[in-house]
Amino acid sequence: MSSKVEEPQAESIVLARTPDDPVWVSVSSLLPGDSPRLAGENPEHVLLLVAVRELPPIVVHRGTMRVIDGMHRLRAAKLRGDETIPVTFFDGDDAAAFLHSVGANITHGLPLSLADRESAATRVLELYPQWSDRAVATATGLSPTTVSSIRRRMVLPAGLDGARVGRDGRVRPIDGSSGRRRASAVIAMKPDAPLRAIAEEAGVSVGTARDVRARLQAGHDPVLPLQRGPADRRPPVGDETGTQPRGRTVGARQNVQWPSVRGNLIKDPAVKYAENGRAFVRWVDAHVVEPTQWGELIGAVPPHWRKSVAELARSCAGAWLALANELEEQE
Repeated sequence: MSSKVEEPQAESIVLARTPDDPVWVSVSSLLPGDSPRLAGENPEHVLLLVAVRELPPIVVHRGTMRVIDGMHRLRAAKLRGDETIPVTFFDGDDAAAFLHSVGANITHGLPLSLADRESAATRVLELYPQWSDRAVATATGLSPTTVSSIRRRMVLPAGLDGARVGRDGRVRPIDGSSGRRRASAVIAMKPDAPLRAIAEEAGVSVGTARDVRARLQAGHDPVLPLQRGPADRRPPVGDETGTQPRGRTVGARQNVQWPSVRGNLIKDPAVKYAENGRAFVRWVDAHVVEPTQWGELIGAVPPHWRKSVAELARSCAGAWLALANELEEQE
């Protein structure tokens, strides 16, 4: 069962702890901070900022006077000959200051490179090994898949007895197979029990309890294929009975276009007369991009954002693939 822990969350550390009212501080009193930029400041970006007379305040660690966010602005102020610069102070510890620096540099200004963000993720994993991949991804502007790959390359201490802290601060087990096994045992003993009661007794979410019950009713293993040990795993091709999936060709996928699917989907009474069905159609309408639209969309992305947007596109593709796998698992 999930529970709250007193651990710093990525969002709260990155976006908070900075007072609103800036103060003017002598530029000579400020020191470089622990920047996530591997190559330091970009001289060309500094020169661009020199021409901008009013820039946002920089963020400085109050205890050390080290710059957390704003080294490019500080360099520009020095080149202009400014004696003071507006500052907002940060009162967290060194780890929180680094997280704030990363968060600030992935949300505004010159974006961090992929190498910068991967290096930052390595540092965050060293500081908070118990954080989930998704929490680290939120803090560093990477995809959870990339963070997972970085974690596998590192030697990290075990976190919270096989559990991880998510973005919401809740502790969840890394391996969900044991919870599914417990839920299946509860269902076997109490087949008519409400889902909420099953979830509470087994220490799983209601959604997991629902999925376990559905899999048991279909004669499938309650543990998802990816959660099973190597000895228990079946070949990835085929359904739970070991036969080829209905209507699917192994090694090939039919090229299905959303407009044609949508036209038939909205005629289905199970979708047409259900609020969640109509909401799903609206959601897909807002998220599907036809290949013919890519040209004008790509042209709208500035050159210095292309790598970040490309990684975002891959992350979205991974999310759609996960959705596809989940839908097929429900068959």
